Amino acid sequence: MAAAAPTLALISTGLALVGILGAYLGLLSPMAGFTTFVSGCLLGGAFSTIVALIGLYLTRGGADPFGRMRALVGLAIALGLLIVVIGAASTGGDAPPINDITTDLADPPAFAHAEVLAEYANRDMGYPEEFVSIVRSAYPDLGPLYVDAPFAQAFSAALSAAEALGWEILVTDRQDGLILAKDETAIFRFVDDVVIRVRPEANGARIDVRSKSRDGRGDLGANATRIGALLDAIGN
Repeated sequence: MAAAAPTLALISTGLALVGILGAYLGLLSPMAGFTTFVSGCLLGGAFSTIVALIGLYLTRGGADPFGRMRALVGLAIALGLLIVVIGAASTGGDAPPINDITTDLADPPAFAHAEVLAEYANRDMGYPEEFVSIVRSAYPDLGPLYVDAPFAQAFSAALSAAEALGWEILVTDRQDGLILAKDETAIFRFVDDVVIRVRPEANGARIDVRSKSRDGRGDLGANATRIGALLDAIGN
């Protein structure tokens, strides 16, 4: 057991790295890469920890100092894996397990039809009704941005802010006040779709945003953070 602990821990580390590199290089889908990473860190780390603890118990008393040292090395690696995945999960704080956030829950900005943008084909781009109360409760401060500027200026400001944040602009429709974009996470290459809607108001313009993840049920708060970053960039 003591001898096997570091080997199992290194195999688990390798599995986690395969998940990260596979997704980053496009060899694995984002979800497959993330699942592989979590399996290596969480499942592999937990199993390696158990094996290492058993190894430490069996080598107690100093009878096998080399074996005990191997068990300690395995335990250190295994605990490191667990800390990595737990730390990554904690970045979402108390974010609810939903993946579609908007500033307008009464009339969420709509994504284009698949005929306009092929990337939306075979995907339900409607806003889930059950998310409305969850968003209202979890993100009470999230709302539209009102700007003291004419529609054309507000639209240009929203477009410039999205480009400055590094989003890929897919469609711009000034007539309807819509900007369709997507944002990709740095490591696992998860893609989130964004629609920005600009409407004229009596004293300026109103800007609403909707951000939706393509994969997974939860988003660890990423979509709300993305919306906030855009509105802050426009406001500044």
